[in-house]
Amino acid sequence: MKNRFFIIVILFSQYAANAQTRSDTLHIVSDTGISSQSPYPQNKIQPQFKWIVPSAMIFYGFLTTQLDAFTDLNENINKVIWVKYPHQNVTIDNYLQWVPAVAVYGLNFVGIHGQHSFLDRTMIYVLSNVIMNVTVSSIKIITHEQRPNGADYLSFPSGHTAEAFASAEFLMQEYKNVSVWYGIGGYAVATSVAFLRMYNNKHWLSDVVAGAGFGILSTRLAYVLYPKIKKLFSHTSLPNSALIPYYQDKSFGVAFVHTF
Repeated sequence: MKNRFFIIVILFSQYAANAQTRSDTLHIVSDTGISSQSPYPQNKIQPQFKWIVPSAMIFYGFLTTQLDAFTDLNENINKVIWVKYPHQNVTIDNYLQWVPAVAVYGLNFVGIHGQHSFLDRTMIYVLSNVIMNVTVSSIKIITHEQRPNGADYLSFPSGHTAEAFASAEFLMQEYKNVSVWYGIGGYAVATSVAFLRMYNNKHWLSDVVAGAGFGILSTRLAYVLYPKIKKLFSHTSLPNSALIPYYQDKSFGVAFVHTF
């Protein structure tokens, strides 16, 4: 079962790298309606390099299920954070995971525009979350790793951390041409979420490292796939259709809108 998980990780990472390599320059539509192409030329090295770090993070997480040396590191860190210094749990990590994504919309609201229009950025973020949640949820079931607190066997990888880093990468991608500090801030928030998952005794080190890798890869893959999906649907009979997020009666949802 674990060997099959290893194959899933390799295929996931390799597909993402190949998709990026084959893609042309990204066509961008800003909030001002002006179209442009990415100023960064595509080559055979830079696109592949983008997948190395998050793939390595996932691979490290997988190694902990196979090698005792990495398992010992998990337990030693858990002892330092929790066993030697027991404390009450905090819940702020449940909210911090969304902060980088909220910042994308907040910055646009105050007039600091990102790379994409409201609809495009929303669809990219939704696609990223679909990829991330399906992948993470499936692997939690496959690996069947017990949490440090013994609550259940859904420890690996960390879903909160994956969401936080998917959101941080979303912020980075939207504002990397405005200022690198927006992305750095988003990643700082995501890193704090990863630490808090260990601080609350909910996850091992390997869980949060792999979760971060899955989050980053999911968003980067969404940015590669979305232009292709948008192009595909632009040739259908529904050119004026859109999915619009909404909030009503204390719940979030997505509405399908089509203008005739």
